[in-house]
Amino acid sequence: MLHRLLALAALLLVPATAAGAGDFARLPVREAIAMHGEPAGPAALAHRRYVNPDAPKGGRLVLGIQGTFDTLNPFVVRGLPVPGARSYVWETLMQRSYDEPFTLYPQVAAGLELPDDRAWVIFHIDRRARFSDGRPVTAEDVRFSYELLRERGRPNHRTYFRKVTRVDLIDSHTIRFDLAGAADRELPMILGLMPVLPRHAVDPETFEETTLTPPVGSGPYTIAEVRAGESVTFRRDPSWWGADLPINRGLHNVDEVRFDFYRDGNTLFEAFKKGLVDVRVETDPGRWASGYDFPAVRDGRVVRDTIRQGTPKGIRGLVMNTRRAVFEDVRVREALGLLFDFEWTDRTLYADGFERSQSLFEGSELSARGRPADEAERRLLASVGASIRPDILEGTYEVPVSDGTGADRARLRQALTLLGQVGYRLDGGVLKGRDGQPLAFEFLVATRDQERLALTFQRFLQRAGIRMSVRNVDAVQYDRRLRDFDFDMVDYRWWNTSLSPGNEQAFYWGVSAAATPGSRNLPGIADPAVDRLVAAIVEARTRGDLVTAARALDRVVTGGFYWVPLFHQPAQWIARWNHVGTPAESSLFGYLVETWWRRDAGGAVGR
Repeated sequence: MLHRLLALAALLLVPATAAGAGDFARLPVREAIAMHGEPAGPAALAHRRYVNPDAPKGGRLVLGIQGTFDTLNPFVVRGLPVPGARSYVWETLMQRSYDEPFTLYPQVAAGLELPDDRAWVIFHIDRRARFSDGRPVTAEDVRFSYELLRERGRPNHRTYFRKVTRVDLIDSHTIRFDLAGAADRELPMILGLMPVLPRHAVDPETFEETTLTPPVGSGPYTIAEVRAGESVTFRRDPSWWGADLPINRGLHNVDEVRFDFYRDGNTLFEAFKKGLVDVRVETDPGRWASGYDFPAVRDGRVVRDTIRQGTPKGIRGLVMNTRRAVFEDVRVREALGLLFDFEWTDRTLYADGFERSQSLFEGSELSARGRPADEAERRLLASVGASIRPDILEGTYEVPVSDGTGADRARLRQALTLLGQVGYRLDGGVLKGRDGQPLAFEFLVATRDQERLALTFQRFLQRAGIRMSVRNVDAVQYDRRLRDFDFDMVDYRWWNTSLSPGNEQAFYWGVSAAATPGSRNLPGIADPAVDRLVAAIVEARTRGDLVTAARALDRVVTGGFYWVPLFHQPAQWIARWNHVGTPAESSLFGYLVETWWRRDAGGAVGR
């Protein structure tokens, strides 16, 4: 704690008239910032509930990934990056606590200054911060990172960072961002989560190219070995400057983390059973229910954990690309949802292990599901020009439940009625439009799980005379086609929703994102009311305002029927060899790989 107090004392001594400070207003330096309200505790808290501060250091953790990679740069659109590279190699100005909806604590920045209206923010760089090559982290590196990501980074960085109106270097370790006019209370938080890249080791001209050259960062690990398409090994930096920061206590315990890549999910599972992979995050409820009856489980060498997180359950759906004419009409999209028999699919393919997802914020107070809109929400919806169906407004709409036979006639009739309103009619067992052309589209898949689900949906659609073909491509082509919105329908699950939604919602659903390759607005939602509701989320000053805006957004997107709602896991399923230790408690967000350790590196309390 002494080192933190000394760092703060040094910051408080920085004069308002420091070189380059000009007439900038200055405020007391604070250590932490919460999106709404105040941080739950001081930055110097002994340790977070979800870590083991006494975890031993050492050993290797081997993780298996289904897929491949072709770049070590996670900050650009081009290429398939390596999972984990960002948090292992690069640090951000501040780091979030995983026991709070959205609160940031010191990392590269030891503190910040921020007015109540959040019209500007000043970050004070910790003078001890170093890159892995020993060079100091400076305010100039922060400005370089901001400018590089704003101009050449992923679409979300380009969108957010262009809201900044001016950047000033107050001194070598102090930087000010002017946010006047942005009306974005989350923007200081987003800047706080900006990765800091070394100006001396990054070439802006080649930044957007794929690369397998190990980068320079300031994080806990460096990349020790790369086998193209096969594995990447991260090795803990013994000189990592941030090892003793309060936010890092109990984290990054193993000396090496190796990611092994497998093309096939079954091969990956067999590798885990043989001990070639240390931990498996299971996503198949059928396998979780019946696939773990092998000797290592029976004799206790493999342990299974069920972890229930406190965050929204996430979204997975069969996304319809509304940029394609076939999906332009909302009645067509709703009809396709009616034809999907979740009850049959869950029982037959997934051993009744999933629950249906019906909300952007499923399982949280932010969800509109089952809740009538109150007066505040109705006023907000009216002000943004949203048109909401009465059943969705009243909270009575539910995704229809089938009879579970896989051939529900009532649902088929409802779907055909909707399609008939658009002009489709059955002709010789084929559903055709007014122009005589059949209703047909392609389902793009890259994995066996996606293919199995697509073929199941194909069978349901055939009953309505709809022709859906299934196209199987490799992971690289699949990623490229999603990035370029070159698909009709896909199975998608990478919308990460949280208890503190913000600017990322524009990246998911906004009008601009619909036209930005690489964004997550795969459905092509282009509704100005959605943009206005995202703005209301970002501008919310209280938790109540945030809840109102989030529920309103939930209703508008639900009413667009942009995807066939699929399902979510009721909990996180983790299987691990017993030499891997985990903390006694999990975070609000569930499991965190960085909190694990090797038991054979030393004794420690945990699971």
